[in-house]
Amino acid sequence: MAASIETAVKQWADDQIRDLGWHIIASENETADPSIDQSLKSNPSKTGGNGGGRPDFTIMLDNGEKTRVTFIYYLLGGTVMPIPSHHITESDLLRRLNAAVDKTLGELDVKGEFDSVKQFPKKTGVAGNVIENSVIGYPSDNAQRPDLSVDGRLVEVKTTGLRYKKGKARNASIPYEAKEPMSITAVSPDKIVEETFYDSDFWDKIANLLLVFYLYDSDKTVTASQYANFPVLGYDFVHLTQSEIEILQQDWLLIQDFIRDVQARGIAPNDGYPALSSALRKDLMFLDTAPKWPHHPRIRFKRTVVSTIAERYFTNRVEADDTNIASYSEFDQRLHNAAKKYHGMTVRQLLDALNITWKPTAAGDVSKSIAETIVCTIFGSPHAKFASVPLFKEMGIKPKTLVLSKNGGRTEDTKFSGMDVMSWGNEDDEFTDSEIYNYFAETQFLVSVFKEPSTDAKLLDNVFLGFKRYSFSDAFIRSKVQRLWDHTRTLLNTDQLKVSYMYTATGQQRFSPKTKLPMTETNLMKSADNDVFVRGTGIDGKDKSLIVHGIATYRHQDIWVKGTTMVKLLENEAYL
Repeated sequence: MAASIETAVKQWADDQIRDLGWHIIASENETADPSIDQSLKSNPSKTGGNGGGRPDFTIMLDNGEKTRVTFIYYLLGGTVMPIPSHHITESDLLRRLNAAVDKTLGELDVKGEFDSVKQFPKKTGVAGNVIENSVIGYPSDNAQRPDLSVDGRLVEVKTTGLRYKKGKARNASIPYEAKEPMSITAVSPDKIVEETFYDSDFWDKIANLLLVFYLYDSDKTVTASQYANFPVLGYDFVHLTQSEIEILQQDWLLIQDFIRDVQARGIAPNDGYPALSSALRKDLMFLDTAPKWPHHPRIRFKRTVVSTIAERYFTNRVEADDTNIASYSEFDQRLHNAAKKYHGMTVRQLLDALNITWKPTAAGDVSKSIAETIVCTIFGSPHAKFASVPLFKEMGIKPKTLVLSKNGGRTEDTKFSGMDVMSWGNEDDEFTDSEIYNYFAETQFLVSVFKEPSTDAKLLDNVFLGFKRYSFSDAFIRSKVQRLWDHTRTLLNTDQLKVSYMYTATGQQRFSPKTKLPMTETNLMKSADNDVFVRGTGIDGKDKSLIVHGIATYRHQDIWVKGTTMVKLLENEAYL
């Protein structure tokens, strides 16, 4: 064995091979077969020399017809046999983790992690360091191998933050969601092109994954030392379903194919690799990559995937996937087939063809969300909402409906809800860490496109044109979306947010026809100011709980994209 490999490593590997029941007929320095010795002398050694490098194990496989020789080399931290340097029994590990639940990270820190970050308020990774160093008891490292050997089973440890869901009661049955995507492992371009999925660094990291959850109990961005106040919620030995593994494999292969293509075409790394994140954004279902080149990107679980795993842990329930979809190409094909079959039908005809039961509104029409139900039915799901379909929820795909006028123009603006605009002033200064950036950069939108036959037509009479799957470009996000974020933060952080009463052109105060209350407006961006803007929403004019300088306005300020902008963006997107 090479002198650089520790004796303990050789002993560990020898034990694993002996446990398989293989019979040793010769030691490393003895001859099992003269032809093997001659072959080793005639070929480069494992260290790249001119022969003579002996394998640590030689396996002779004989099925009665052929004999095949296989060499095994022990490489510390190598891809063939990643060997953790940290060993622990399962009983000891469980004892340590159970003792940590409900304690704050500060209470658990016995290694002085929080003392070390007092002068570094933006330092990341402190929560993970506390779990690894103080709770489990091993030093943190960045090696591309699992962290622990638990009774001989290789286990990767990840610590991830959860937050309370926006707009949900804290006593809800599932009050938590992932705070952010979860980094798994670095993308090493020269390495990933030679790997297969099941011998990749990525698979080594997720095959046996231990997640430790803590509660990011703040609606503001906090300093590293303030993580000491966050409690540990629990831990989970993640069991990925077979369908999840298949989707992760397809995503990983797309990343591998992209890098192989860059290398095959001889494109310089600084020219080819920067496009990795944006080029695959629309094709990856469960994974993404960040940051961008020249920093080596890391493969991450999307935030929605982490949320699904957390929900599974807290409910102790695995929801079965009834869609049988393993990639976006399959997803798109299913919708393409449906669009080809139902193109030109009215909504009423679609509901009849798909046997969808519906209740008319007071106006004798259907709800605007009916397109969502139609898509769920096409995929064989009994649910009416995307959020209830396990795969759609884990993918993080959102439904949108675009109704074109008879002449092909826009009929209304498009709302993108679910963001707490009034909390943006508490966010960090980096736009790429903001809630709105992550929403627009991570989310895929499935747009059901219809055309109205006339301006006064019911939704039931709108004609189905097809489906488009859309994700916003970096250029749009960096210009239109960031402009809104910057403007809003300036108003919030400099106390310039204003709410004003509305008046007619002749100076008469305006009142709501329904509630007879005074109409108000803010100085947040409007559609006349930017393609992405803010508009308050509520049940009616009485639903105004936000008081700014003595004047009430809507607490919920939603994000909208102008209808004309959406039409233009989608014009360049082909129907599925």
